[in-house]
Amino acid sequence: MNKILVTGADGFIGSHLCETLVRAGHDVRAFVYYNSFGHWGWLDSSPADVHDALDVFAGDIRDPHGVRTAMQGCNTVLHLAALIGIPYSYHSPDAYVDTNIRGTLNVVQAARDLGVGRVVHTSTSEVYGTARFVPITEDHPLQGQSPYSATKIGADQIALSFYRSFATPVCVLRPFNTFGPRQSARAVIPTIITQIASGQRHIRLGSLHPTRDFSYVSDTVNGFVKAATADGAVGEVINLGSNFEISIGDTARLVAECMGAEIDIVSDGQRTRPQDSEVERLWADNSRAQALLGWSPAYGGHGGFRRGLEETVDWFVQPANLARYKPQQYTI
Repeated sequence: MNKILVTGADGFIGSHLCETLVRAGHDVRAFVYYNSFGHWGWLDSSPADVHDALDVFAGDIRDPHGVRTAMQGCNTVLHLAALIGIPYSYHSPDAYVDTNIRGTLNVVQAARDLGVGRVVHTSTSEVYGTARFVPITEDHPLQGQSPYSATKIGADQIALSFYRSFATPVCVLRPFNTFGPRQSARAVIPTIITQIASGQRHIRLGSLHPTRDFSYVSDTVNGFVKAATADGAVGEVINLGSNFEISIGDTARLVAECMGAEIDIVSDGQRTRPQDSEVERLWADNSRAQALLGWSPAYGGHGGFRRGLEETVDWFVQPANLARYKPQQYTI
């Protein structure tokens, strides 16, 4: 793949992806969000063999000049930079338009001009809205049920339009509910784990009945690695999911079981989405990923989900890691 640019490299999935690529021997340029402290997000916590091998570029995905500068000399772009918190998108939707749509435009425009060999753009299962049929194939209708999902639909279409208009070699990956070590507490699994790990037994959650198709982070990362080189991926939209659904309530009870805790679940209104914004059901059809990428989840099904939860819990309960979170505070 020659030199690889990873945008959003400082985030949850991006940092895991960078570590995997470096350890596989790839030359990685990590695009991190500029800040005056010189922080690299989760990459600051990477082992020395990864940290020292990275070519780090601090910038802003909303800045076309910075994106173009970062992309120079790279043959592959894995574009993960985005605003992803759904509750915050109700508060500041304009920021999501700038980051998710305009940021993606900056990436594919620079890739087109520089002749990049492959762009893998990150979508999300939220673009489907509540499932009209299951399992959800890539041909399922798109429905923006939050400002976040609406901007991701726009970003996906921008990326695909450059493939159709200019033959820019774009692949759109659509992960379903990735979880694992380092995930933000704005997501439900870290919210449950950190509350229990901090000694709470009355666990505050939003709606319990919606179902999700959870994918362990190493499976998602493996999908990106395969999409970067698979011959049949260009011009395609590809789901990455475990082909298994579980409700939020059952997820909370399974996490508690993994942690040996007895819990009560308390409904917290501030954690509940507006009625028509809630995505009630997600369940991925991953057959296209199997056919085009040779990808299948190592953590699939109920057994794989539990194994991923156990590995996630093991990371979160380490005191140094748990100290990074604020379990008593609702994170949007």
